[in-house]
Amino acid sequence: MDKIEIARRSAEILINTKCVGFNAEEPFVYTSGAIGPVYVDCRRPIAFAEERNELMGYAADMLKDLGIDYVAGGETAGIPYAAFLAERMNLPMLYVRKKPKGFGRMGQIEGHFEEGSNPNVLLVEDLQRDGGSKVPFVKALRQAGAMAKDSFVVFHYGTFAKSEERMKELCMNLHSLCDWWDVLDVAKEKNFFDAKTLESVELFLNDPETWQEQNAHLKKEQSA
Repeated sequence: MDKIEIARRSAEILINTKCVGFNAEEPFVYTSGAIGPVYVDCRRPIAFAEERNELMGYAADMLKDLGIDYVAGGETAGIPYAAFLAERMNLPMLYVRKKPKGFGRMGQIEGHFEEGSNPNVLLVEDLQRDGGSKVPFVKALRQAGAMAKDSFVVFHYGTFAKSEERMKELCMNLHSLCDWWDVLDVAKEKNFFDAKTLESVELFLNDPETWQEQNAHLKKEQSA
């Protein structure tokens, strides 16, 4: 499969396993307090063995030529995906904490690599919005003496300019299976949702702030 086919198939898997939600009438309330008609849960796929294996197969094929020495999962959602990938690619695994647990060079990292070996470590998380969660993980790996220049996520929002900016700031390459635009394309083609919902989702993805302003009343009604 080429990259486009992988993205479309991955998006279809996320829709079929109900990892993706579209709802314009009763929008989702995000952690920030903002609302929107889209939601994705990339922890959920770990419970679907066949679909999970298919996704990890695509990921391993995508990443096989990067010269990876270790696969590191970011606490917590990245850990299972790092384990799946490390097993499939026959590579050693690490995981990185959000904050140091102990002291010394590896205080934030569980696992082991030889001092001075400068291993090429792939950082794995479940998804990326604006890339902010990558910062402590990348810093920890580099401070421990690892080379961290590539990151993998199952799902990249693809709607935040800050995401690409942050990857440039970190000197990181981001690899993902699919994004919201892939999900929207597949949803349209296969009629997974009604036309009104799809139109609202597209408006939101193109201009989240305006969509939230126009639909603020829906949040008030839900809270009432």
